Amino acid sequence: MNILGISSFFHDSAAALVSNSEIIAAAQEERFTRIKHDSSFPSHAVRFCLDYAHLKTSQLDYAVFYEKPLLKLDRLVENYIAVAPRGLNSFMSALTEWAHGKAAVRKTIRKNLVGFRGEIVFPEHHESHAASAFFPSPFENAAILTLDGVGEWATASISYGDKNKLTVLKEMKYPHSLGLLYSAFTYFTGFKVNSGEYKLMGLAPYGRPVYADLIKEHLVKIFPDGSLELNMRYFDFCSGMTMTGKAFEELFDGPPRKPESPITRREMDLAASIQLVTEEIVLKMARYAKELTNAENLCMAGGVALNCSANGKIYKEKIFKNIWIQPASGDAGGALGGALFVNYHLLENKREPLKATDRQKGSFLGNSYTSEEIRSELKEKNVPFVHYPEREKLMTFLAEELAEGKVIGLFQGRMEFGPRALGGRSIIGNPMIPDMQSRINLKIKFRESFRPFAPAVLAEEMPEYFECTGESPYMLLVVPVNSKYLLSADQETLSRVNASPDLIERLNVPRSKLQAITHIDNSARVQSVDKGRNPFFYELLGSFRKKTGCSVLVNTSFNIRGEPIVCSPQDALNCFYHTDMDLLVLEDCVVSEKQKSASNAEEYQKMFSLD
Repeated sequence: MNILGISSFFHDSAAALVSNSEIIAAAQEERFTRIKHDSSFPSHAVRFCLDYAHLKTSQLDYAVFYEKPLLKLDRLVENYIAVAPRGLNSFMSALTEWAHGKAAVRKTIRKNLVGFRGEIVFPEHHESHAASAFFPSPFENAAILTLDGVGEWATASISYGDKNKLTVLKEMKYPHSLGLLYSAFTYFTGFKVNSGEYKLMGLAPYGRPVYADLIKEHLVKIFPDGSLELNMRYFDFCSGMTMTGKAFEELFDGPPRKPESPITRREMDLAASIQLVTEEIVLKMARYAKELTNAENLCMAGGVALNCSANGKIYKEKIFKNIWIQPASGDAGGALGGALFVNYHLLENKREPLKATDRQKGSFLGNSYTSEEIRSELKEKNVPFVHYPEREKLMTFLAEELAEGKVIGLFQGRMEFGPRALGGRSIIGNPMIPDMQSRINLKIKFRESFRPFAPAVLAEEMPEYFECTGESPYMLLVVPVNSKYLLSADQETLSRVNASPDLIERLNVPRSKLQAITHIDNSARVQSVDKGRNPFFYELLGSFRKKTGCSVLVNTSFNIRGEPIVCSPQDALNCFYHTDMDLLVLEDCVVSEKQKSASNAEEYQKMFSLD
């Protein structure tokens, strides 16, 4: 039984293949086209999935699109009727987008899958999210919480998963949406909607939640079960072309921040305020999910499930015994969820959870290259390299280079599915070097200096460095750094920098022995690395510990700002040549020399739109 899942025509198009109940492959289209958040039909991702499994399209039994296009049209029409005659431009824009993409999904699938004779299935958007969260999890049963901007009508749902079945218990409907509320602040603070929400989350600890009461008084009514009601007077997404309206501007002291302009105290405080409100809502929803299901386990998906700080609050409150979050929680993960929904819920195939781990395979579901393929390509391109056929020697060498402060591009194994680099397509560095964060941000990633980096840590040593006794294999929990690694700044310095609107001044205050991965509030978005999911990265962390006594490395995605995470060896070489990375590791080959003929970094940056 071969089932192909597809998500497309909004953002983060993707394809996933499930064969005989096993997740075989999954990838985002952006990785192949090099267009960030590519929304086009995922023809490259589909081809990869089929090629990886050595399948022809005629061998597919089902193709699954991650939502119901006609139900989405129903929302577009009803929304316009509710606000007419206002909103004609917005309606026509949305209708045109729908007509060019989702109206002809069935035809588009048949056209792109030449030879496919199977059935095409359309689950609902939040069914796909729920399926992506529950079915790969290690749980026999669980409460399932899905939150995003909007699917067809639903903006959040609570479901119950038991064996191979899903039951939707509660739904929240458009326009009342936590995802859209958060995106409104993303837009207002000058970041891109559906792209910059994680920046807003990273900015929040720099601010004070002084607007939180104002948000709850004017913008959103929060009910005890976590459901909410937006005051649409302040928002423009129903009838206009922007997220917020004039009333929003009057409430928050002026117009939205212009993208790329300086970040002021207002933006920091707005970020802190909406993050606090978001955490309150998510915690209420989680408690209500517990009340409805009495489950010990919680699964999460949807774009809001990528809010690691909110997830960390659920973990801290111990509402559930165990939490599993889909690493591709956004719309890309809907492709996988749709395929799993058909496989288990509709076809009723038996589901056997793995007790010791999950069935996500570490989310290493993308393409890979053998050492022979890489060596052949490097030789063909006349790229000097050193080959390390003995793994132990490679690990010793890399640990020594990291200990000396070298920044390394790591390209090994299968590419990750989802927005996080987990050691397959990563940039890594030594977290004990004080200026490592600013160096990687400014000279390698070319991104905003305030953005924090995540730590990767040996799973068994997580409690040593972080206040977390569980696991976080997909970098989806923010937890406090262990107090033994924190430094005490003098009170005069703290008072001065906390009052300062200067992000850089506040960023540079020494606060941790692991400065590069400790955010300004002494937290970290942690990734626990175990031998089963990622043996190469696990071994590298072990070698670094042997060399330095530290089991933690900086881990950020292998790309520059606006660029999709690298997919091929050529992508990795391009990024390496145009940044200040010191070494590039392609499987067991190490490249250290830069190509003199490569264009400068500014030209490379211009290839990608700022996110």
